[in-house]
Amino acid sequence: MLSSATLSVVRSTAPALAEHAQSITKQFYQLMLTEHPELWAYFNPAHQQSGRQSMALANAIVAYATHIENLAVLLPAVELIAQKHCSLGVQPEHYPIVGKYLLRAIRDVLGGAATDDVLTAWGEAYQLLADILIEREAAIYSEQQSQPGGWKGYRTFVVERKVPECETITSFYLKPADHQSLPEFKPGQYITVKLPPQSKGFRSSEEGGTGEFPRGLLSPRNYSLSDQPGKDYFRISVKREAAREEIAPVDGLVSNHLHDGIHEGDHLEVGPPCGEFSIDPALAAQKRLVFVAGGVGITPLLSMLKTVIAEQPQQPIRFIVLTRNSGSHSHRQELIDLATRCPQLKLHLHYSQPLENDRQEDGFHTQGPVNQNLLKELLATQATETEYYFCGPSALMQEIISALSELQIDPSRIHYEFFGPKVALTIA
Repeated sequence: MLSSATLSVVRSTAPALAEHAQSITKQFYQLMLTEHPELWAYFNPAHQQSGRQSMALANAIVAYATHIENLAVLLPAVELIAQKHCSLGVQPEHYPIVGKYLLRAIRDVLGGAATDDVLTAWGEAYQLLADILIEREAAIYSEQQSQPGGWKGYRTFVVERKVPECETITSFYLKPADHQSLPEFKPGQYITVKLPPQSKGFRSSEEGGTGEFPRGLLSPRNYSLSDQPGKDYFRISVKREAAREEIAPVDGLVSNHLHDGIHEGDHLEVGPPCGEFSIDPALAAQKRLVFVAGGVGITPLLSMLKTVIAEQPQQPIRFIVLTRNSGSHSHRQELIDLATRCPQLKLHLHYSQPLENDRQEDGFHTQGPVNQNLLKELLATQATETEYYFCGPSALMQEIISALSELQIDPSRIHYEFFGPKVALTIA
């Protein structure tokens, strides 16, 4: 517990930190990654270059300062961070490094306002949060290793099959190279894929866009498991990421290498399943379910959908796909086949720019831009006990949240996953 004096200092300085939070986090990452370049292994350089990583950390600092006297409010955020840390292999010894550079960044940005008393108080506040995360992460590591088929760290998998799902997304079916069993996972979770620094065919000269990212060092990536638990393989479905000026100056290094440089029979290093975004079919059995998939956001939702159908075959489900057209519609035939076999599954395909073939074959239900009127029409239901699960680009998810708010859906029934550093999405 923090002393009353520490709490008083944190409360009184929280507005200043909130005002300068993003400047502080930018300075923090610059200092830490310059003096500890080995820590780049834990960060996606595209998220650093776009500013999304520093923005996510800034949001976290503001939230922590706001709720410093009622940390129970932050438990969902703590779980998300702990799961992400465990997916990347963060260890207790990393926390003192983070604390050191965070306090240095506060001092650099706030200048004379960052007195010794202020830095001491924030150091104590940081250590409290660090201790909470370290304890939870230790429990997650233990759970991962102790369950049947589980492991800690990385395990070698073989790419058994590689299947194109649409123009930009390919599924990889992964089996353990040691031929041992796989652990159960919660539908909606992800695994971590790590390529060796000199992976076959990888163009290391493209690493980074600013010259700050160490050449040859490749950070791992998280990919949602896109099939249901209980199989003798893990399936991930990876989108080939193209360069986007506001996010990344070059094509996605790992995603493009997986598409072009990894083939059936090749090996990948894989971390155990992680993630707090999941569904319990037993708990959801008495409710109607609505899933909304935007683009590659279909991957965790497809795992949830197939699990619910397998365990609760009579449960009413509405599955909405929002994408450009059949060319960008991943797992299209798999969804259609599921809906054909399962009358309780109502599939709705919305294409913003349908192809001529889509029109000729009646391959979609609605078309046009995605706006609030469309979303409210698609999401409205007469059932009061409906749970909403969605995943997709952040702008789309904010639109969905706004539509659900206008429909007066209780926030406790809204569940979503955000790919990359979690930015603030407003639930009214």
